[in-house]
Amino acid sequence: MPKILIKEQEHKIEVPILLTAVSGKIRVKNRSIVNEYGTPVAVKRDGFVLSNYVEWQIGYDVVKKETEKLAESSLPETEFIGANGKTKALYELSEYIWHFYKWGVITREKLEGVIVYLNSIQSNDLIDDNSELQIDRSHPIAKNINGFDFEYTQVKYPLLIHKFNGYEIVTEIKITGKQYAVGTQPMLYLCFPITELKANPNLIGRTAETKEIAFFEITENNISVFLEMLKMFGILSNSHKHDILQIIKTILA
Repeated sequence: MPKILIKEQEHKIEVPILLTAVSGKIRVKNRSIVNEYGTPVAVKRDGFVLSNYVEWQIGYDVVKKETEKLAESSLPETEFIGANGKTKALYELSEYIWHFYKWGVITREKLEGVIVYLNSIQSNDLIDDNSELQIDRSHPIAKNINGFDFEYTQVKYPLLIHKFNGYEIVTEIKITGKQYAVGTQPMLYLCFPITELKANPNLIGRTAETKEIAFFEITENNISVFLEMLKMFGILSNSHKHDILQIIKTILA
């Protein structure tokens, strides 16, 4: 992916969004209401409609040894130590916050307020330690399909949706099983209508070009959403909380 476009005079950042990825951090999905389960869209085949939205597993850092990903950051020289002991740089969410802080749009008081807020949250109040947000497995029942006997069970994953007042942007926190370890983990996604993307020609009513990129604009009008997401990341787990506090210290330094 290309780097973000930084327009300092306009206090604007344009984030490139790859529309045709079938897997990975950014996917185009479809749903009719905000709390409906979204289904992936084949935009090169089916095209774009008003009920499409972008699901973005937004990040906030990059390990400095991951040179290819580090090259995407506009701030590769920044540095902090993550909860996993790795040296990291600001990337995506933290990158956007850094620029708007340097431009004076986000104040020191706002960022210090996030520090105070996160330090007030105890470990047992973090989302990954919430006993009500556990993966639910139903009692298995016998089921025969085409001559094969199975034990049938349903697995339900918790989903938290936060709507930002005055915006069509929402965040989703999905509680899933850890991919390479035992236990669960909360994953945060930024979701917004496809109409929020800037493209030429307009996306609605046409199909996507191969490897087509559109742009999502971050401005003074919506940067508060990203500041709230910084807080939200900090309440996911102890590791996230550590990282966000270190990120804010890096930004304020």
